[in-house]
Amino acid sequence: MSNLVIVESPAKAKTIQKYLGPGYEVIASMGHVRDLPKSKLGVDVEHGFVPQYLDMKGKEDVIRELKKRAKKCDAVYLATDPDREGEAISWHLAQMLHLDLNANNRVAFNEITKRGVQTGMSNPHRIDLDLVNAQQARRILDRLVGYKLSPFLWKKVRRGLSAGRVQSVAVRLIVDREEEIRAFVPREYWSIDAKLSAPHSTKQFAAHLAAVDGEKIEIANEAQSQMLLQRLEGAKFTVTEIRKRVTKKQPAPPFITSTLQQDASRRLGFQSKRTMKAAQELYEGIDVDGMGAVGLITYMRTDSLRIAADAQQAAADYIRAAYGEAYLPEKPRVFKTRKNAQDAHEAIRPTMPDLTPDRVRRSLTDDQYKLYKLIWERFIASQMANALLDTVAVDIDAAGCLFKASGYSVKFDGFTVLYEEKNDSEEEKQKMLPLLATGDELKVRSLDGTQHFTQPPPRYSEASLIKALEENGIGRPSTYAPTITTILARTYVEREGKQLRPTALGEVTTQVMKSHFSRIVDAAFTAQMETELDNVEQGTTDWVSMLSAFYQDFSQTLETAEEAMDGKHVKVPDEETDIVCEQCGRKMVIKIGRFGKFLACPGFPECRNTKQIIHETGGTCPKCGKKVVLKKSKRGRSFYGCSGYPECHFMTWNVPVEERCPQCNCTLFQKGGKSGSLVCEKEGCGYERSLK
Repeated sequence: MSNLVIVESPAKAKTIQKYLGPGYEVIASMGHVRDLPKSKLGVDVEHGFVPQYLDMKGKEDVIRELKKRAKKCDAVYLATDPDREGEAISWHLAQMLHLDLNANNRVAFNEITKRGVQTGMSNPHRIDLDLVNAQQARRILDRLVGYKLSPFLWKKVRRGLSAGRVQSVAVRLIVDREEEIRAFVPREYWSIDAKLSAPHSTKQFAAHLAAVDGEKIEIANEAQSQMLLQRLEGAKFTVTEIRKRVTKKQPAPPFITSTLQQDASRRLGFQSKRTMKAAQELYEGIDVDGMGAVGLITYMRTDSLRIAADAQQAAADYIRAAYGEAYLPEKPRVFKTRKNAQDAHEAIRPTMPDLTPDRVRRSLTDDQYKLYKLIWERFIASQMANALLDTVAVDIDAAGCLFKASGYSVKFDGFTVLYEEKNDSEEEKQKMLPLLATGDELKVRSLDGTQHFTQPPPRYSEASLIKALEENGIGRPSTYAPTITTILARTYVEREGKQLRPTALGEVTTQVMKSHFSRIVDAAFTAQMETELDNVEQGTTDWVSMLSAFYQDFSQTLETAEEAMDGKHVKVPDEETDIVCEQCGRKMVIKIGRFGKFLACPGFPECRNTKQIIHETGGTCPKCGKKVVLKKSKRGRSFYGCSGYPECHFMTWNVPVEERCPQCNCTLFQKGGKSGSLVCEKEGCGYERSLK
């Protein structure tokens, strides 16, 4: 008896082969094998939206091998990923290999472990056509928007543009935020803060003015601040009330796709694409010393917080052994999944909770290790006891002015011994207060008024954009990373440090979309489409009827837009620089070509001068002394090289810093991130200093 098992990737095939053993052959399809044609719409909108699927170019050898192996086997099992995309790949494979769609030949693995594989293989089922239809509907929706709307943008904005259903909404969010920032008018306000100490202590603590004569105070300008400071001059600061209590701090739930991407961005500096690549590798299987190939985490595309009972028990056993009974909650935690989440998979967790990051460190790449450690710590912490904090709030009276001070101490560290969630804006503002008693007269060490201005909303980072997409119901776990990758690749958006800001192209295109295709870039409408796709998956909505309703409105909107913009063209403004064209004296502008941004003379075609954009770093080359500049490799990776290239070939991946080498006065370079070291790259110097 011979059995063929088809998965998407070689790594996954290798891991599963280990668990199935003799009698099974596991091979990879290398992802999708069929898709809509690239050169045309490929959807018959007049006759039920029937898609035209073709074998994908470049997959001829893979398809030939799959057909050859399938003919020789007694049974074929389709073991692609357990989601809509995976179900669709299995359906395409079944069609291509002429398998019976009513046969129980579909198997799914939530985790690639011996238990997970055996459970999946012992529960084969039919291909879920509702899941397939949901994926087909999404693919056709995106194709209709892309192939019908893109030519319109070519004619009205710029040739080569492309429109995406989810991507357009993501760009709009970023553009709308930029408009908010531009329209923001700062408002002045002041605060009054005192540095105080207890009667028999020199330790200082901070208190802020909260109310005057029983009314909450807002200090609008310096004059008001000075009046209050004069009132407080020489006043006695007396403790009027002390409130003590024990507060509980609960752990965050285990990761889902969106929170994993957000935390990996904040803590590790990973872009979402990098996060999902490492997560996919951890799921599919890693060769661990002494264990062989094993999947280290459960399926990483999920929005459910459900945890299997045996995983909770394994976590409890580990916590009990490593930390003691006191670190376990009274009963296992159950986290509530948000209302519109799909519950097909568990939350993201380690497949073996007792397999600590240190035990697998030598078997993982740096990215795999950092992400596994993050997932492992978050999951184990989610199953631990609350942290207990002794909190103190103090009211202080001074000439009828109420000052407040607060602080806390850790009574029991609980889950925080392992992991504590941190937000972008989170700071440790509260500290321990000295021992105080009601009636204590405090010593005033300083009393200051400080000017502040309200701040505009921040630009989106990858983490905050993913959070906004999730909160608005835009896209699903599998779409966040591809969406961000796409809008960056199409230059609608660019990175500025960790922030995402719209380009002139992104702003112009969004304005055209808002004016003529408001529903396409409307977050609520896009979220409603996601709900309808969920209904297709659940079998409560017919996918053809859903597409028909969408297309009827969309085609009419497109026709109206064509009429409204007949003969019109929207110009994308060029970004002017201070760099003067040496050939004609005009200020050069930034343009975007096939290989990214470059400088061009605005006098084209009379003046055709162009040049590269040079990003100076402030560093000097350790070989020839010329400037070190930021460059990009062919794959888009940043590196640093000598501006004197090709005469000087110095290059490095390390980041130049302002500090100079104490031995030879050359530029120092930061190696290995924040916890790495500063090194001198001048030949023969050898200076290096750890940053730890």
